Amino acid sequence: MKISYNWLKEYIEFEQNPEEIGEILTQTGLEVEGIERVEKIPGGLAGIVVGEVLSCEPHPNADKLKVTKVDIGADSPSDIVCGAPNVSKGQKVLVATVNSTIHPTKGEPFKIKKAKIRGEVSEGMICAEDEIGLGTEHDGIMVLDTDLPNGTPAIELFETGEDHIFEIGLTPNRGDATSHMGTARDLKAFFKKELTLPTVDDLKTNKENPIKVTVEDYEACPRFSGIYITGIEVKQSPDWLQWKLRSIGLEPINNIVDISNYVLHSIGQPNHMYDADEIKGNEIIVKRLPHKTKFTTLDEKERELSDKDLMVCNGESEGMCIAGVFGGQKSGVKDSTKNIFVESAYWHPDGIRSTAQYHGLSTDASFRYERGADPEMTIPAVKLATALILEHAGGEVSSNIVDIYPNKIEPKEIDISFQNFHWLIGKELSRDRILEILNWLDIKTENITKTGFKAIVPSYRSDVTRPADLVEEVLRIYGFNEIELDTEFSTDYLAEFNTHEPYRIQEDLSRFLAGKGFSEILTNSLTNPEYHKKFPLGSEPVAMLNPSSEDLAVLKTSPIYTALESIAYNINRKSSNLKFFEFGRTYGKEGAGFDEAEWLSIYITGNTMDSNWMDRERKVSFHDLSNTIQSLLKYAGIRKLTSEPSHTSQYSYELTFKKNGKALGTIGRLDDHLIRIFGIKQEVFCAQLNWKAIQEMYKSDIAFEEIAKYPEVKRDLSLVIDKKISYAEIENLAFKQEKKLLNRINLFSIYEGEKIEKGKKAYAISFFLQDKFKTLTDKQIDRAMNGLMSLYERELGAVIRK
Repeated sequence: MKISYNWLKEYIEFEQNPEEIGEILTQTGLEVEGIERVEKIPGGLAGIVVGEVLSCEPHPNADKLKVTKVDIGADSPSDIVCGAPNVSKGQKVLVATVNSTIHPTKGEPFKIKKAKIRGEVSEGMICAEDEIGLGTEHDGIMVLDTDLPNGTPAIELFETGEDHIFEIGLTPNRGDATSHMGTARDLKAFFKKELTLPTVDDLKTNKENPIKVTVEDYEACPRFSGIYITGIEVKQSPDWLQWKLRSIGLEPINNIVDISNYVLHSIGQPNHMYDADEIKGNEIIVKRLPHKTKFTTLDEKERELSDKDLMVCNGESEGMCIAGVFGGQKSGVKDSTKNIFVESAYWHPDGIRSTAQYHGLSTDASFRYERGADPEMTIPAVKLATALILEHAGGEVSSNIVDIYPNKIEPKEIDISFQNFHWLIGKELSRDRILEILNWLDIKTENITKTGFKAIVPSYRSDVTRPADLVEEVLRIYGFNEIELDTEFSTDYLAEFNTHEPYRIQEDLSRFLAGKGFSEILTNSLTNPEYHKKFPLGSEPVAMLNPSSEDLAVLKTSPIYTALESIAYNINRKSSNLKFFEFGRTYGKEGAGFDEAEWLSIYITGNTMDSNWMDRERKVSFHDLSNTIQSLLKYAGIRKLTSEPSHTSQYSYELTFKKNGKALGTIGRLDDHLIRIFGIKQEVFCAQLNWKAIQEMYKSDIAFEEIAKYPEVKRDLSLVIDKKISYAEIENLAFKQEKKLLNRINLFSIYEGEKIEKGKKAYAISFFLQDKFKTLTDKQIDRAMNGLMSLYERELGAVIRK
């Protein structure tokens, strides 16, 4: 969720900078995951100046281009080739000078260079508004109405500004904080300052509402409010409104839709604007339609409704909006719209969540309704939206506010003792401090005695339902960091700890991987069901009954999905050389039941190291990860492994590691189709180790022995073998043949080419022999090597090049 620093300051006064406010919000429970600086005009129009077109002639070598001379306030005019159809002599224009960087509305920034276009020199660019981030028009260049001297910086013509945007990782229970006002409430309690709330004049009128409203299900729609406005003009929004929406990542559409979005993000109450002339029968009915009824939404997609979907219909029972989720195409606001009905309702969270999940939709409205909106905010939202519409779209209020609210939702009352706070917090806070914090959080306190009180929770705090929730509210404002830990805290145990407990093994191997330069990642057990649909891994996914969003609707069937999300996230932020590991579980359906598995997953991608003056860049390879895995298993006391090629859909090629015939895991290069789902274009290598098998074979006892007194002997062989034979087969045969003297082997060269038979390859391998108790003789060495050569000739059909 994006929250604007400047927008927050409209609700509460503070002097702290964005970084300090970010720390405060995180402390109070709204975790700030990042802060981004945004400019109203990207790049600040640096290097762009006012110019005057002195001459404009057809390009001698291109029909659609023109050659101009432009005065930009320099010693001599600039020659500029221009393709805009509306450029002509005498115009005042904006010119991006040579070496300036322009920031288009869409696309990446680019630098202006002196160039030749079809043989003619061009020293800059005459700009259209979309080319410099001032709008979306590209029908021609911007023609200025100004008397400013040529060469004047363009920034003097336009209002500039900047903001800082907080990216807040909102937890599902904090529906109250899904807006700028909601976020400001936490700052209110922290700073002990009142909020500055928008004020709206009374909207009463003598006109009767021509649109009748009927609600058929008060449980699914406890409150429905609205108002009828006539004579509006749909047009572009004012500059301040467009800037506000763009700062939080929304693209302005028109004044009516933009006001609707502004109200939602400002005070947290979703609302919907209907073209009133499309409300047939002048009646709105909140009801359900038959199963599989066709309905076209604003995105022009035809959907089949469920008989459980609550709909806002017209008098002829035609759907106009999927209630609280998505509007309909026919009833939406168009450029020709003159009369509108503003709807602001409170929909029950369970129904919205079910409908959004059924249709695979996640909208700004459903995001808020699913978490629990405020039933007392429907009227303020109608009033604020109406006031803004009258100011920026004209028109008049043609009805009193409709408000259908038969069963008022009363505030929750919770009885709690002061002792509850002391027990759960672990520190005794004064009664006055507890009451003060709750009151600043708009939680009223009544029937206060020496031992406890009654708390009355406001309607917008649907998550506060029990005494423990009140304690949490006090603690997050008081500050978790303010709770001191007693230096004498201790624990006792009755028996020795098992050194092979899973968490100890995990800590041990984590330290090993960290020492190898790997970073541990912790990803969500929930993931996007679309991943499994596009590239199935594992068994059938387990779906959540009430998912918090459509992107987190199933338990992950493979750790690869969420790991690739992390890899893509880092690559998109210019960190492409990555080494990750993760301990995690996967889940799936198995027959009539469910299955869980534990994995240690390891990933590498990018280069082996960042470039520097000493070493050249080298991309990571399969063998880099293979060496890491073999070192890890050796460290864990798991030796004498075998490996064999295998094939599963997630890899383009892979090996399976085994110990005594039992599979420990796989290692390979992830399939291109899989990583492309996440927008990753560089190779990713992955190892998945069966964590249960690792724990069973883990040995923590490290044996130390004296360095051998007798030297190691190296002998090299060159083998010409069939291409299908793997190095693993050669290695396994070697240790099977020479168990006593063979220490290790090393492949140091591979050759495939014209000098050997087609379909063959040549391996150059070093064999290291050693006797720990005496010096090897030539006779012993020759006997061992002859045995290996005979074995390779017999078993592999190898040709030994001596």
